[in-house]
Amino acid sequence: MDTTANSALFPTYSKYPINLVKGEGTRLWDDKGREYLDFMSGLAACNLGHVPGKVKKRLQEQLERVWHVSNLFQIPDQEKLAQMLAAHSCADLVFFCNSGAEANEAAIKCARRYHQRVLKNGRFEIITFEKSFHGRTLATLTATGQDKVKDGFFPLPEGFAYAPYNDIRAVRDLITDKTAAVMLELVQGESGVHPAECEFVTGLSELCKENGLLLIVDEVQTGLGRTGKLFAYEHYGIEPDIVTLAKGLASGFPIGAMMGKQKLRDAFSAGSHASTFGGAPLASAAGLATLETMLEERLFERAERMGAYAIQRLTDQLRRYSVIQAVRGLGLLIGIECREPVAPIICELQRHGLLVLPGGSHVIRFMPSLYVSKEEIDRAVDIICTVLISSGFFV
Repeated sequence: MDTTANSALFPTYSKYPINLVKGEGTRLWDDKGREYLDFMSGLAACNLGHVPGKVKKRLQEQLERVWHVSNLFQIPDQEKLAQMLAAHSCADLVFFCNSGAEANEAAIKCARRYHQRVLKNGRFEIITFEKSFHGRTLATLTATGQDKVKDGFFPLPEGFAYAPYNDIRAVRDLITDKTAAVMLELVQGESGVHPAECEFVTGLSELCKENGLLLIVDEVQTGLGRTGKLFAYEHYGIEPDIVTLAKGLASGFPIGAMMGKQKLRDAFSAGSHASTFGGAPLASAAGLATLETMLEERLFERAERMGAYAIQRLTDQLRRYSVIQAVRGLGLLIGIECREPVAPIICELQRHGLLVLPGGSHVIRFMPSLYVSKEEIDRAVDIICTVLISSGFFV
């Protein structure tokens, strides 16, 4: 990791000593000309790979017209993107912002305002889950079920309660007359790639309906094809009241979205929430081109096929290594659980030309482009095997 002390940047990131200067598809190159196989995808943001052609063309065209006008004016591509998201989801309305944390912040605000201003019942509490991750704003880090992100930021906002993941009884026990919503990731990626159990999710959906609660699904990482469906909630046969998106929505260009049911319209009335840059012309152009490509080429179906292949290949090849405990995932969001901390393994994989991401301290996350080929998956698995053998983990 880079420990340079003379940088003008706040040291909020432990940066790898690699300067990436060019990208194409599933490959990246550094400033020394070295090629890497990218299974990080910009933290699951580059679902179409690096510099996808249609998105690049649309951005170049928009750069020649107008960059920014603010949301006080009509933005045609913003409206088109909202219409397309609504047409291909269970949502009716969309609010655009700049990131996943902002999308989740908007979801929390919308849920509270719906109960307080529309239903007028005064409810405000949100139930979330242990080991979840929802963002770094004060509200979203409070919603996050991990103490490490909260250290030094007290006092935190009130109004959050936490249940063990996949435990419907624990959720039921937390519901009070103050509970407004339940918020969850359908795959907990940051803490180690843990998919929710189907029975739990369907039960949770029914529990919310029975108690008049909103169901918020955080699809910041899982949304836009990553899990083998356009949205991860489709795997479970449910319809959330609110869905949040960000990472994969604009091929690495900053954007976030909160999507909601028609009944929430009056909760987010004029002046209730805003974002200066949310859904600006450049971001909307990139998002529209990304979603069009995703739908035209049905890349979520490709992600389902390639994800199944990758999980099978990883399971078959890694069972021989003492350090490997489990392989799990959904689509092309895959976790390799190890019995040892993975940070040294990840650094060694980088030296062999493979970029991957940790999921907690003991899990390696595989998140390649949805265009990834079987040959690229095979190459990545071969690199992992080579590193594990050289590290002495072969049995």
